Amino acid sequence: MKLKNKTFALLILGFSLTVALPAQEGVVKVSQDSDIDKLLEYKKDIKTSKVFRIQVYQNVDIDMAQREKQNFLNLFDEWPAEIVWNTPNYKVWVGNFVNRLEADRAWAKIKKEYMNAIIFQPKTD
Repeated sequence: MKLKNKTFALLILGFSLTVALPAQEGVVKVSQDSDIDKLLEYKKDIKTSKVFRIQVYQNVDIDMAQREKQNFLNLFDEWPAEIVWNTPNYKVWVGNFVNRLEADRAWAKIKKEYMNAIIFQPKTD
């Protein structure tokens, strides 16, 4: 019986100490430059912007690529086209499609004139 009373007393003492002791309290204040928020928003926009494009032509000769770009714009004026140099070729890329479905719809129309057209996502650095 004596062991039971000691255990009970230690249990009560331990419980009362844990309730009575206050925990550490503090206030954290963070100060940062307001440009950091702008930079984070800008970086978020860059990282999350997925664009799909269609490559309709590639060649090592820039003059031929420019002619093909002009031919494309004569046939399809609803999408922008640009020439991109990607070693060792000049490539004609079309559009800035927000999602794959939009790119697929455009590709279906473009494929009739440009059999080798492909849909891709350009790498973002």
